[in-house]
Amino acid sequence: MFCYFAHFRAPGGSAIALEPETLDRVADVIGQVSGLSRALIHWPPPPGTRHAFPNDEPGPPLALQVYATQVEALEEALRPAGALQALGTAGVVPALRGLRVQQQIMLVRRLAIEPLEEDAGGATPRCSYLVHYPGQAADLSAWHRHYIDHHPPIMRKFPKVREIEICTRVDWIGGLTGMRVDFMQRNKLMFDSPEDLSAALASPVIREMRADFHQFPEFAGGNAHYPMLTRAVILRTP
Repeated sequence: MFCYFAHFRAPGGSAIALEPETLDRVADVIGQVSGLSRALIHWPPPPGTRHAFPNDEPGPPLALQVYATQVEALEEALRPAGALQALGTAGVVPALRGLRVQQQIMLVRRLAIEPLEEDAGGATPRCSYLVHYPGQAADLSAWHRHYIDHHPPIMRKFPKVREIEICTRVDWIGGLTGMRVDFMQRNKLMFDSPEDLSAALASPVIREMRADFHQFPEFAGGNAHYPMLTRAVILRTP
């Protein structure tokens, strides 16, 4: 599985809030893209949502995860005349035209966890914890090996966690006008609500996560953590 990540921010990093109608328009564009297996839209949670790293930079006003089983499907949608270009600076969503995009396609490792019972309303929107490591490791293979062997068993202990993903970088073609990045890893934890996310990240599990963090092989660039509300896009094209 592959995922196209796109983070949209205002120039200068100023805080903005996108209207629900803008999120609906973005969902309409993505829903028409062929060859996708899943797509998620993320936006900031209510002010005051607690998480383990409150001093990190604020999350973007909009983040996208667009999934496909074949990387070629994402690259096709990102061609100069591809369907995802509608989200670019000259696209059909006016609120996005002045924003800067940071983008990357990555390989997705979705980790098996004990499934939770589905709630009656589908818990829409849910709340995700998006984490990225933008820098470099002295030995990237050793870094990923340690992370994947040691961190997920701890992540699985978080109360009420619904999804765990670890994404690593690949070479890819195409993209909207804007900055391509080459982050070495991104993660996502998903919960039913901001309250569940906050409770999980205040649990004793976070101390285990921090203890393992100090055992990571050498790397530079730090990391960033964003709690974000999350909705799934209805895909209308096979």
